[in-house]
Amino acid sequence: MTWLRAVVAAGLSMVFPGAGHVVIRDWLRALLFAGLYLVTFWLFFPVDQIATAESFSEAMTITSEVDMLSQLTLLFVNLIAAFDAVIRALEFSPNAAGDDGGATCPECGKELDEDLEFCHWCTARLEPSPEEEPAQS
Repeated sequence: MTWLRAVVAAGLSMVFPGAGHVVIRDWLRALLFAGLYLVTFWLFFPVDQIATAESFSEAMTITSEVDMLSQLTLLFVNLIAAFDAVIRALEFSPNAAGDDGGATCPECGKELDEDLEFCHWCTARLEPSPEEEPAQS
């Protein structure tokens, strides 16, 4: 399941940076990468010409005539967002392990709320520990 989430996050980040981070519920990074993508597009592409284009094909023609450095800059933002989404989805981030002594999810490894019977991060159902099971009479 984790690999599937990582692949989906990477694919969505290649379509629009930040969308992959939404899948893994990393809201701050989603806003960061979406904003970085939009600012990069605004800085390196002729936004005013694209906005005044009369058809979609004309807008694509204008976009394709942009120099290679601008296109590579936008591609670089996409690749960094996809790579970061994969790393975050596979739980390689420094704060994902939850080493502060609290209970962690057996599926995703993130911290759990003790009152819930499921992980609120990955929705995995949690089995109660033997000392928590009620005694049957």
